[in-house]
Amino acid sequence: MNAAVLTSTKKIEMQQTAIPVPKEDEVLIRLRAVGVCGSDVHYYEHGKIGRYVVEKPIILGHEASGEIVKTGANVPPHLQAGQRVAIEPGATCGKCEYCTSGRYNLCPHVEFLATPPYDGVFSEYAVVRADLVFPIPDDMSFETAALIEPFSVGLHAVRRGELQAGETVVIMGMGPIGLLTAANAKLAGAKTVIGVDLEQGRLDAALKLGATHVVNLRQYDLQEKVAEITAGQGVDVAIETAGNPKAVQGAIAAVKRGGRVVVVGMSPQDEVPVNMSLIVDSELDLRGVFRYHDTYPAAIEILSRKTIDIEQIITGKYALNETAAAFEKALGDKTNTLKLMVYPSL
Repeated sequence: MNAAVLTSTKKIEMQQTAIPVPKEDEVLIRLRAVGVCGSDVHYYEHGKIGRYVVEKPIILGHEASGEIVKTGANVPPHLQAGQRVAIEPGATCGKCEYCTSGRYNLCPHVEFLATPPYDGVFSEYAVVRADLVFPIPDDMSFETAALIEPFSVGLHAVRRGELQAGETVVIMGMGPIGLLTAANAKLAGAKTVIGVDLEQGRLDAALKLGATHVVNLRQYDLQEKVAEITAGQGVDVAIETAGNPKAVQGAIAAVKRGGRVVVVGMSPQDEVPVNMSLIVDSELDLRGVFRYHDTYPAAIEILSRKTIDIEQIITGKYALNETAAAFEKALGDKTNTLKLMVYPSL
């Protein structure tokens, strides 16, 4: 099969590799759509993210959908050849305290697609453990199915913030994760969804995906605008998706007393100064988000209703042999790029 392989920093080569053979509990999937994630671009540009270092050639990509080609001997009968499916990319151990308590996203033994040393799915085929494969409705596109992965991050963030119908929320950063978090907040019944960014194009997209208000930080002061929108109260929940220290500080300042702050974005620096007096005095809840858990069935159900079109965030489409060009586009044109989609099997 053909695969797009990261052979060194900023170098992706097309290579021929063997089509993998599924084990007893795995299925072989022909990949149909794979999104380019910010983490993929970071590995492409820097060769590492924190403690995860690319030490040998690797196939990137983990936002994926496709169709089952072959099933292993012990795969449950609800999975059959020909089924169209979405793929959850993290194979956890199922035995540790985090897996058995339901928070399997914290499993220390997880094998996550495209996180070194594990290959991802910018390839024509991949084998995936059966419990990570979810059939999708016939009328759901492969693109939407691939976007279930980043949509799941937004869904988990909204759940972590315990956002209730009728509440107000501000979301810092309107990249793909921020936009899909805004969509989830709207679907959860939030009365007011405030999208915040520096780029007007992203804010325009936010208004189409669920934001009721937007704040361009090049033009307005965040706290002043939030106070104006919320009649001086502040928001119930602030969700930070930008991975920026100032965005974390802004989220904490925007939330009302007794509110919740959810941090999704990974800051480039490990330590971020925050106003501890404000956190204590206002009795704020500060919560982190690491990927997601138990989101795929819910996300498929939510998106099958077609009440929101998340494919609006796709700003470019590429064949598998154009994967390198997709990465260069993502790296070189961040202003006009949201989500790029690669099609391994045209």
